[in-house]
Amino acid sequence: MNTIKVGLVDDHELFREGIKLLMSRIEETELVFDVGSGIAALEELKSTMPDVLLLDLDMPGKNGVDTFQEARELYPNLKVIILTMHSEERMISYLMEMGVNGYLMKDSNRETLRNAILNVYEKGIYYSEEVSKAMLEGLKRKTRLTPRVGQKIVLSAREQEVLELVAEGYSNKEIAEKLFISSRTVDGHRTNILQKFDVHNTAKLVMEAVRKGFLAG
Repeated sequence: MNTIKVGLVDDHELFREGIKLLMSRIEETELVFDVGSGIAALEELKSTMPDVLLLDLDMPGKNGVDTFQEARELYPNLKVIILTMHSEERMISYLMEMGVNGYLMKDSNRETLRNAILNVYEKGIYYSEEVSKAMLEGLKRKTRLTPRVGQKIVLSAREQEVLELVAEGYSNKEIAEKLFISSRTVDGHRTNILQKFDVHNTAKLVMEAVRKGFLAG
């Protein structure tokens, strides 16, 4: 694996120093810049493009949401992990709809940080266990209030199995091993499932699958 270039944006210097210390112990990553504001981040991105950007949500001036929107408009392929202490389902859902690649709690440990960066770099998505629980709780509430009207999606038994394992966070290789099929076959099923739900990433797929009753909350 190539070294993953990471950018860090947070207005608290002590927190940035802590992240830098953790990343110095993650051999797959290299911190290419760390800045204290959204404005500084957008300026830095003009000359230094990371593979993954760690972005604080709550910052004075240009906050994380505004910074993300502007950065994504300028650099559509930029992968962004939001750093925050907020685990409210409403905020998580809002950011997922915007297209953030990951949502990481600030009190996460080194291994969780490593997993987040690697998953976003390799698969384009990561949500911590706490965030996933908050998201599913919110979706359960919405599902109870929203009747299944006009449901036209039909999954085969195998597609349903793959969907459930995808929702649990298994990789294509792991799903292939569990179902005794090839990784290529799993990839084909995932592509078909995404098309049937008319979504383009795993986060939105899980949201829609729960909302439409294909996954138990």
